[in-house]
Amino acid sequence: MQALATGYGLVEGPVWDPAKGLYFSDVMGGGVHLLGRDDTVSLAVPKRRGIGGMALHAAGGLVVGGRDIVHVSLADGSTKVLLTSDVTPEAIGFNDLTTDAAGRIYVGSLAYRVFGGDPPRPGHLHVIDLDGSVRTISDGIMLTNGLGVSPDGKRLYHSDARGGAVRVYDVNADGSVGPWRTFATLGEQGVADGLKVARDGSVWVADAHGGRVAVFNADGGHRTDVAVPLPMVTSLCFAGDDLRDLYVVTGSRGGPGENCGTVFRTRVDVPGLSLAPARVALG
Repeated sequence: MQALATGYGLVEGPVWDPAKGLYFSDVMGGGVHLLGRDDTVSLAVPKRRGIGGMALHAAGGLVVGGRDIVHVSLADGSTKVLLTSDVTPEAIGFNDLTTDAAGRIYVGSLAYRVFGGDPPRPGHLHVIDLDGSVRTISDGIMLTNGLGVSPDGKRLYHSDARGGAVRVYDVNADGSVGPWRTFATLGEQGVADGLKVARDGSVWVADAHGGRVAVFNADGGHRTDVAVPLPMVTSLCFAGDDLRDLYVVTGSRGGPGENCGTVFRTRVDVPGLSLAPARVALG
C-alpha cells in the first residue's frame, strides 16, 4: 500500500468525488480534507470535529455526520441541518452514513460518548427520506459504524463495532428495513468499522483492531484479507476511473505516534460500487 497523506489523529469518512478526488475527515483533529487527483492535500471544511461519515449531495457540497447531520456548502461553508439528536431520547450524535440509489441517507445514532469513558448504550438506525423527513427503522446497535447497500438495493449492511458483527437487513421498496440478522463476524478480536460494497456483491469491512480489511462474499463467507500497515483501520473507499483504487484510512491507536492516522491506496481486482449522491431536500 502507498501512504498518500499522514499526520492525522483519526481519519474517517472517505468519499470519492470523480471530479475532485477523495474527501476525508479527521475526527479528533477536525476538518474535512481533499486528497486531489494529483495526490495533493487541501482543506475543504475547517474545524468541524467528530465527522464519522460523509456523502456527496446532488446539489453540491457534502453531507457530514457528528453532533448533527448537516449539509455543508463547499463554496461558502454555509450549513443546513438535516437531522438532530432530538431524533430519539437517547441520541447524542451520529457516526457513519451511506446513501441508496434513490439518494436517501441511512445513518446510525450514538447514545454515549465513545471516547469519553461512558458505559455503552444502544443506539438506533435512521433513514432521511428525499423530502427531508426522518424515520427510525432499527435499534439495539451498540456502536454504529459502516453502512452499505447491496448492488441490487435489496440489502443494507451495518457494522456494530461493539456488537461483534456486521448486520444485514432486507430493504423494502419505501426504504424501511426488516429485522436484522448477522451477516458476518470478524473473530474474537475483530472490530467491524467502516465498510463498502463491491460490484460483485462482496462486502469489505475495516477491522479497527486488526490491521486489515476483511472481505466477505455476498453469502457472508470470508473471502480474504487485505493487509494494512497500521493496526487501527477505520474505513475504506473504492475510487478511481474504474473504481479499483482502494483507499484505506486509519487512526493512530497502536501506531508509532499520537498523530499517525494515514490515507493509503492500493489496487484491487474487484471494482467497487459507485455511491449515489444524497438527494434529500435541503430546504
